[in-house]
Amino acid sequence: MTSVHAHGHGHRHGLSGWLHELFVPHSHDPARSVDDVLEASGQGIRAVTISLAVLALTAMAQLTIVAVSGSVALLADTVHNFSDALTAVPLWIAFALGRRLATDRYTYGFGRAEDLAGLCVVAMIALSAVVAGVESVRRLGTPVPIENLGWVLVAGLIGFAGNEVVAVYRIRVGRRIGSAALVADGLHARTDGLTSLAVVLGVVGIWSGFPLADPIVGLLITLAILVLLWGTARDVGRRLLDGVDPDLTHRARHVLAHAPGVVEVTDLRLRWIGHRLAVQGRLRFPLGTPLAAADATTATVADEVRRVLPAVGTVDLVVTVR
Repeated sequence: MTSVHAHGHGHRHGLSGWLHELFVPHSHDPARSVDDVLEASGQGIRAVTISLAVLALTAMAQLTIVAVSGSVALLADTVHNFSDALTAVPLWIAFALGRRLATDRYTYGFGRAEDLAGLCVVAMIALSAVVAGVESVRRLGTPVPIENLGWVLVAGLIGFAGNEVVAVYRIRVGRRIGSAALVADGLHARTDGLTSLAVVLGVVGIWSGFPLADPIVGLLITLAILVLLWGTARDVGRRLLDGVDPDLTHRARHVLAHAPGVVEVTDLRLRWIGHRLAVQGRLRFPLGTPLAAADATTATVADEVRRVLPAVGTVDLVVTVR
C-alpha cells in the first residue's frame, strides 16, 4: 500500500508566511491524538466555556470605559466583542448535542448541530455590524466629545489581548479535535482583536487633532465585521451543502486507489458531520479476488484513510469483485 503523508503542504517563510500562519493556522492531523467523539466534544465544551468567560470579562471592562469616555469606536468594538462571546453559547449546545448517541430518527447522530450553531454565529456577526454602523454614522452627523482618551486606549489594548488569548486557545483545541467551527470561531476572535487595535488608532488620531477619527474608525470596524461576515457565511453555507476541501477528496482517492489489488475507486463521497469527517466509497477488485482478501485490504485501507485525513469518523467502503 502506498502511504500518503498527512503533511502534504510546504511551509511559507518571511512576512507572508507569518501572515498566513496568523489567519490560516497550520493544521496538524487531529485524528492522531483524538479518536473518541465524546472526548472531542468534551474538549470543545471546555474550550467554549473558558473562552466565553474570558471574552465576557473583556467586553465588560471595555463597556465600563465606554460609559466614561463616549467613544463610538470603542462602543462598536465592545458590541462586537459581546457578540463574539455569545457565539460560544450555540457552540456549547452543539458540542453537548454531539455527545449524544445516534437514534432511530437521527441515524447520523447530532453532529450537524455544529452547522446550525454556525448560522447563529453568522446572525450575531450581522447584528453587531448593523449596530456598530448605525452608531458610527449617527456620531459623524452629531459629533460627541471623547473624554478619558488614555482609558480608551487601554480598553483597546485590553480588547486585543483578551481576543488573542481566546483565539489561540480556540484554534489550538479546534485543531486537536478536528472542529472546523471552533477553529473558525478562533479566527473570528483574532480578527476582533485586530479591530480593537483600530480603536487605539482612533485615540491617536484624536490626540493628533482629528476629532472625527473616532467615528471614522467605528465605520472601518464595521467594514471589517462585514468582511468577516462574508467569509463566515460562505464557510457555513459550504458546510450546510456538504462541501469539503477538494484536497481532502484527492488525498482520500489517492490512498484508496493505491491499495493492493484495487482496480477502480467509484462513488467516493466525503462529508462533515460536526467535527468528524465521514468517508464513503466503492472499491472494485479484479475478478477472481477472494472476498476474504478484498475485505482484509478494505479494512487496512480504511485505517490508512483515518491516518491520512483529519478527524475521520466513519469509513464506509463497499467491495465489488468483477
